[in-house]
Amino acid sequence: MITCERCNTENLEGSQYCDECGAALPGGSARLKKATTGPTEDGETPDSAAFVAPGAGNDAAAMSANGGGSGGLREGFGERRSEAISPAAKTSSRGYVAPAHDNAAELFQLVQHDGPHAKLVIHRGRSAGKEFPLNEDEAHIGRWDADGGIFPDVDLDSDDPEAKVSRRHARITRRGEQYFIEDLGSTNGTFINRGRRLLPGDRQPLRDGDEVIVGKTFLRFHVIKK
Repeated sequence: MITCERCNTENLEGSQYCDECGAALPGGSARLKKATTGPTEDGETPDSAAFVAPGAGNDAAAMSANGGGSGGLREGFGERRSEAISPAAKTSSRGYVAPAHDNAAELFQLVQHDGPHAKLVIHRGRSAGKEFPLNEDEAHIGRWDADGGIFPDVDLDSDDPEAKVSRRHARITRRGEQYFIEDLGSTNGTFINRGRRLLPGDRQPLRDGDEVIVGKTFLRFHVIKK
């Protein structure tokens, strides 16, 4: 077991991040030892699913900002720097910082971009039907932790009462018209169409209609046609 230096939680050997607070764990560079098959119909993950995950560096994410006209914005899964903003800058509910603008219509277009290009929909359990739009080329799946500066794009905190989803669980990326998903060294694994458990860092193609299981949460991936 690996003890988290921040909250003293015991984590599985080889975990990259603490499953309780999301902090980077020491000694996370070990190779994967074993992977298992997907969870059963009722969502249970076999006990033999324990594995040693490869490391992911010590980029523990934290929220920080400098005073004055320019600042750095760190969000849960890596550093995303915002451009210099004026005191009149507007901040949306998702944490996007947009420069102040005199034209309301142009500002609306700036924040909205082109709208979501894909979405994840919970299709089982008490939150069935809940949608998570994907607006950027990279989207992280996990559970938020304000103290640790973890704010995933797909936040399953309120939909995962048993906390089977790790703080930093998986990542979906878009490259042109292609989509990929990878596990980030989660405790309970990521699965596509109930196949084998994904190896951490091993990107797999993701297609319209695919089922994605993270922990014990069942999602359906959909590409939004323009």
